[in-house]
Amino acid sequence: MKSQLHIIAGFKNGKTYLQHAYCEQPFKLANITEDTSANLLKLMLMSSSPGILDNDNLEIDINIEAHAKMQLTTQGYQRIFTMKSSATQNLNVHVQDHGSFYFLPHPSVPHTSSNYSATNNIYLCQSHSLIFSEIITCGRKLSGEEFLFTRLHSVTNIYLDKKLVVKENVLIEPLTGNIHAIGQLEGYTHQSTLLYIDDSAGMNKISDTCKEELSTIKEITFGISKLNVNGLIIRILGHKGEKLFLINNRLAQIFQQHQNSISESGILTTIAEL
Repeated sequence: MKSQLHIIAGFKNGKTYLQHAYCEQPFKLANITEDTSANLLKLMLMSSSPGILDNDNLEIDINIEAHAKMQLTTQGYQRIFTMKSSATQNLNVHVQDHGSFYFLPHPSVPHTSSNYSATNNIYLCQSHSLIFSEIITCGRKLSGEEFLFTRLHSVTNIYLDKKLVVKENVLIEPLTGNIHAIGQLEGYTHQSTLLYIDDSAGMNKISDTCKEELSTIKEITFGISKLNVNGLIIRILGHKGEKLFLINNRLAQIFQQHQNSISESGILTTIAEL
């Protein structure tokens, strides 16, 4: 099935609003904005399909107008079902000057013999704020489907003024080698990548705060690297998808708290215990 989703987040009278939304099956979109006085549009991406199926070709286009701020969430875990062929998803996001885009989706769960490729292209202008994450699991671990999928390939390209500044390339083919070897997952079953880019944020202080936060959490390992633009990439390995999802939301909250240009508070849920 070939499906398209197109979103335009507009800005008017100091507020972000949903200017345009077009959905084809199985996509559905819900406006979950609670505080209409804040300049933040919150949308939830939903689907009438149980997950990504064989021969699916999903196209998502998002445009954030100047000064608009949009947060996109997902309804639940993204199941990638058993396939004879393959499936693809392409996400294209254009963030105009002084725009913000936050996307922390639920983990992806590749089933046995699934073959899935995702490409994320994000285009930023000089003044920008981006929070973007991806969590990949080993599959249906409790059902005995641990690393039985055929292939999962995810590429994230981030452009600043049309120049490629970040490229994240994740390729997992667990049946062709030892996924737990040194330099691979080394015994962990879930992995997370979290990207934060903001032209006005103090990344040194944010990096130190994130390191302190992550150092208190058990049964994970992590690394924090600075990008060649004003941003961070945080990689985490663990054993539970929900735990990594909550950690990413907690880190995103830290990012928000350090942003001098954003006055909203409590955008993302605080983790009580991990």
